[in-house]
Amino acid sequence: MNPAIDTTDELKSGTTSQGRMMGKGVDTSHGPILYLEDIGVSFDGFRALNKLTLTIETGELRCIIGPNGAGKTTMMDVITGKTRPDEGTAYFGQTIDLTRLTEAEIAHEGIGRKFQKPTVFENLSVVENLELAMKTDKRVRASLRAKLSGEDLARIGETLEMIRLQDEAGRPAGTLSHGQKQWLEIGMLLMQEPKLLLLDEPAAGMTDHETARTAELFLTLAGSHTLIVVEHDMDFIGTIAKTVTVLHEGSVLAEGTLDDVKSNDRVIEVYLGR
Repeated sequence: MNPAIDTTDELKSGTTSQGRMMGKGVDTSHGPILYLEDIGVSFDGFRALNKLTLTIETGELRCIIGPNGAGKTTMMDVITGKTRPDEGTAYFGQTIDLTRLTEAEIAHEGIGRKFQKPTVFENLSVVENLELAMKTDKRVRASLRAKLSGEDLARIGETLEMIRLQDEAGRPAGTLSHGQKQWLEIGMLLMQEPKLLLLDEPAAGMTDHETARTAELFLTLAGSHTLIVVEHDMDFIGTIAKTVTVLHEGSVLAEGTLDDVKSNDRVIEVYLGR
């Protein structure tokens, strides 16, 4: 159990509602990067999360699977501050209590989320999308007028290479394929230097070639980043997964290697089928 943190009610002088300076870095020196314990969330009597407990280690690539309604989206909503849990504990590192921060504060602390449908600025070029993601001033005109430093340009170049869009840098984002838009949005998240990435069905709608390249990207990111991948494509999961967590009715049903969970009778019954 993580220790409780003294809190204040107001956000002052760049501090969070915990009275702690934002953006100082997540402390993972003595434990996992993400720790959820007994998280409960109800909506109009429906128990979306039921005593959910989950631990994610630093640099891990964790895959989350489960039937529709298992609580996968609600879990991500709790981690990113979109939904406040009714009960339970949610810590980012040793000291950051996620249940007491806003969505913006959580993003600033280093948690990035990618939804299933890619969201990019389609009329801007690939490189302009990456530049905008990096800027603290999100107003388009102000961001595009800002002069990039050599370090900024290097980061953009490295990200373009990582997401394999260096040859598309000048193209309008709206002309990219679906898979390329997915990679661009991942690149935009990377420009914000997150420590933890939440990726919702990233392989959905991709060609086989795009899916394979996405798997390579995730395996490259793991270690320097921590990834939580929510996905239904079992072939894709088989390519990237070391540990798989199966959710059912708002709690963990099984956890282990993909072979472990695929041979679990309860997982077969409620999700995989025979």
